[in-house]
Amino acid sequence: QLQLVESGGDLVQPGGSLRLSCAASGFTFDDYAIGWFRQAPGKEREGVSCISTDGSTNYAASVKGRFTISRDNAKNTVYLQMNSLKPDDTAVYYCAARKYVCAASVSQYAYWGQGTQVTVSS
Repeated sequence: QLQLVESGGDLVQPGGSLRLSCAASGFTFDDYAIGWFRQAPGKEREGVSCISTDGSTNYAASVKGRFTISRDNAKNTVYLQMNSLKPDDTAVYYCAARKYVCAASVSQYAYWGQGTQVTVSS
């Protein structure tokens, strides 16, 4: 059974940092691209970053230069390092999986975690 479990969300002050983790199980991790998405209250879910099976990455314009995505295939885990956090980054963060390459649309990801809350506030 394919499973994705996010962790690392927390309350942090503006300018602070967090590292989110997405732990995967039940499938051949190396064959899947992993994306991070977020959803703020009253807003649609939006793409944040993604890493493909070959290690190529992409980022939303709003987080480029502040967030870094990485994967550790030995641990079946993808990380999202978030620096210089802003109140606008407040959202529930989800990881999602699809075969091989990243995609921009939420609908193109078949598998989702339950989410982890990130709150940026003083």
